[in-house]
Amino acid sequence: MEAYMFIGAVILLAFILGGKSIQIIRPYEKGLVERLGKYQRTLDSGLNLILPFIDRLQKVDMREIVLDVPSQLVITKDNVGVEVDAIVYCQVTDPVRVRYEIANYILAASKLAQTNLRNVLGEMELDQSLGSRDTINSQLRDVLDSATDKWGVKVNRVEIQRIDPPVDITEAMSRQMKAERLKRAVILEAEGEKQSAITKAEGSKQSAILRAEGEAAAVKTRADAEKYRQIAVAEGEAKAIGNVFTAIHEGKPDEGLITLKYLEMLPKLAEGEANKIFLPYEASGIIGALSAMVDGIKSDRSKKSVPGPAAPSA
Repeated sequence: MEAYMFIGAVILLAFILGGKSIQIIRPYEKGLVERLGKYQRTLDSGLNLILPFIDRLQKVDMREIVLDVPSQLVITKDNVGVEVDAIVYCQVTDPVRVRYEIANYILAASKLAQTNLRNVLGEMELDQSLGSRDTINSQLRDVLDSATDKWGVKVNRVEIQRIDPPVDITEAMSRQMKAERLKRAVILEAEGEKQSAITKAEGSKQSAILRAEGEAAAVKTRADAEKYRQIAVAEGEAKAIGNVFTAIHEGKPDEGLITLKYLEMLPKLAEGEANKIFLPYEASGIIGALSAMVDGIKSDRSKKSVPGPAAPSA
């Protein structure tokens, strides 16, 4: 009976020791084994064996965590108090250092974020802080990541949730924004009127230019038409003269009759718009004879008009 009790105790002890020695590590965890109070090794995820009652296992979560930085009052460079809070995203990279270098890295990272947030915003004016959230996030991330690196913690990013100025400052900013929008609206309206006036002036200018070019083209066209008409008239008269000349010579009349015909046509030829008159060579001799005759008549008249010497008295 005692033997059965001993065997049962051994089996129970074996189950207890087996349960204590078998440890399961989750995929997002790391296991730290301490043997008799001293760090021995780091266990990866899966089934692991340790010495019961001698080894102690501590699990460290390696996932990224979110730290909510409590809201706090920050005085900006231009002495304006604003309510600010932020969120810090961090992750354990070294389970040994995060376990043995600091007692509570979550609380430490949160307090560090608060102090550095005050430092960063204290060096900025209100308008600059409201429009430079990316700059603030980047500066905080660099400072926190540098400080938490010795703890085996990496700060991935920092996000400013809100920056709330006082109520009176908010109302003043609202009035300023409304005035700026009204100013932009007036400027845009003035620019539109200016562009409209410029467009109308350009249109009037182009219209005047096109009208002047059309009038100049019309004047040139009329001048060309008048020129061609005069040329056509002159060519027609020349052709008519040529036809008369040909008809006369084909009839073979005497030169005197030809000359008389040409002289009869001279007044009619002078009525045209041509400024040149061509005479046939047959009329040149008779015209020369007529010219000599006219000169002789003028000479006789001049001789008669001159008195002779007085006769002697008896």
